[in-house]
Amino acid sequence: MRKVLIANRGEIAVRVARACRDASLTSVGIYADPDRDALHVKLVDEAYALAGSRAQETYLDMGKVLDVARRSGADAVHPGYGFLSENAEFARAVIEAGLTWIGPPPQAIEALGDKVSARQIAQRTGAPLVAGTPDPVADAGQVHAFAAEHGLPVAIKAAFGGGGRGLRVARSTEEIGEQFDSAVREATAAFGRGECFVERFLDRPRHVETQCLADAHGTVVVLSTRDCTLQRRHQKLVEEAPAPFLTDEQEAQLRTASEAILTEAGYVGAGTCEFLIGTDGTISFLEVNTRLQVEHCVTEEITGVDLVREQLRIAAGEPLGYTEVATRGHSIEFRMNGEDPYGSFMPAPGTLATLHWPAGPGVRVDSGVVAGDTISGAFDSMLAKVIITGADRTQALQRARRALAETEITGIPTVLPFFTAVLDEPDFTATEPDRFAVHTTWIETDFAGRLSRPAPDSEPATVPAGSPSGEEETERVVVEVGGKRLEVVLPAGLSRRGAARTKGPRRPSRRGAARAGGNASGNGLASPMQGTIVKIAVEEGQQVAEGDLVVVLEAMKMEQPLSAHRSGTVQHLTAKVGQTVSAGTVLCQIDVSDSGAGS
Repeated sequence: MRKVLIANRGEIAVRVARACRDASLTSVGIYADPDRDALHVKLVDEAYALAGSRAQETYLDMGKVLDVARRSGADAVHPGYGFLSENAEFARAVIEAGLTWIGPPPQAIEALGDKVSARQIAQRTGAPLVAGTPDPVADAGQVHAFAAEHGLPVAIKAAFGGGGRGLRVARSTEEIGEQFDSAVREATAAFGRGECFVERFLDRPRHVETQCLADAHGTVVVLSTRDCTLQRRHQKLVEEAPAPFLTDEQEAQLRTASEAILTEAGYVGAGTCEFLIGTDGTISFLEVNTRLQVEHCVTEEITGVDLVREQLRIAAGEPLGYTEVATRGHSIEFRMNGEDPYGSFMPAPGTLATLHWPAGPGVRVDSGVVAGDTISGAFDSMLAKVIITGADRTQALQRARRALAETEITGIPTVLPFFTAVLDEPDFTATEPDRFAVHTTWIETDFAGRLSRPAPDSEPATVPAGSPSGEEETERVVVEVGGKRLEVVLPAGLSRRGAARTKGPRRPSRRGAARAGGNASGNGLASPMQGTIVKIAVEEGQQVAEGDLVVVLEAMKMEQPLSAHRSGTVQHLTAKVGQTVSAGTVLCQIDVSDSGAGS
């Protein structure tokens, strides 16, 4: 193995490129049109265009990715996480092309990536499980039948997904039809397959997991536990290692189950076994992520193990050389997403005007962006990960407060205000097990309403136009030759692009970002964010009640339902399925009628 194609983008592509450089391997990057000047493109040794703007026509296009591998002379492929990382067909195609696949065997991806099959494997090994359907369900009627037998709430989950996408919870029979349809839509958009299964939903559980490594010689090692309970829309925001407040019995059960599941599946590579822990301490197997996790960094910090380098070693056929790993200290990761925490964590695309990351003892930042980058709604909302490590959990929390106070991001809303607030929440910062009270829906329930939007700035912020006189004598222009990205240095101002640059960017006002969270003014119902309309639930002239579903938007791989802000009659409905709208676009009017609205 000498030349690795990184089949991904953003922060994880940067992470893998750096590991390749450490290992003296040549890295090859790929990029969609919006990522032409992205950080990962600049850090790899070679970069190739995929000619397209959407995930389906770029990072998810197996033919294009494999063609770049052929043209670049790469002899190995690292998929990162997301996109094709858990696609057994892609893994098999990489291997059949004579390349080294830096991931688990295709048959293990199939067995564990299909969550129904994964449950069956867990059952064979005696791992703890809640009740669930043995196969994917065909329609909402089968969900109703399961709920009638096992009770509510129920979780409707994508059989071929992860990361919270394609997961919906129905707490009443009336919700089942809409939640099933939504889960299928989102699973299809994110993973290309819409099959879903159903299982009993554990209310107010913790989400814990084990980071594992397995080599081709039969060794499976559990490196550490992690807690990933702080989530919104069932997607993680804060992760920490080791998972706090586990009993010795619970930790042993997690480790034993994880080793048994991966051994039974014939697993090789880095993988994560995920579990839920109920309020009574009951553990239930959730799924196996057959790839590197976003939160792998916290395990690296407490073990000293470079998980990406270990992936490279395992793919090269090397034995792990150890059966257990000692841990030291405590590490917490904050996913810095481009979302508005004051507006239900809605995705917030835009341009990063200011970006200042923290530093100092115990601070690590894995970023995929730089100031001036435009964050589109086409891909994931994560900008970077801020990882804080201390001698123990108390010190890690102390350092986190200091590090987040140093962090400055302007131009788009981010989740930074939420992180600052949660570090003062006793439910999360508790020092005793019986006082640690966060659960997977804590943000939407217990914490709801505690974060207040600050008053807008009186003046919009700007950046100076142009560069200091005499400092910029040349400029770099990106060109593509045969699809390969090259940078050419030209005298400043020679290109039209250079002339435009001298005007200087204008930093978006924070006032404008704050307004993006609103979605209703008077009769008008407006989009609270940039996104694509994937469903329209009403018709022109229809009577609706306040809270009724009107449309469903999709942005940054997440669906966002938009409900009626008042009761009345739907008028001037301009929304169309497939239409891309910007924040503030009025989708319809809801006019109050004398006859009143339907219920």
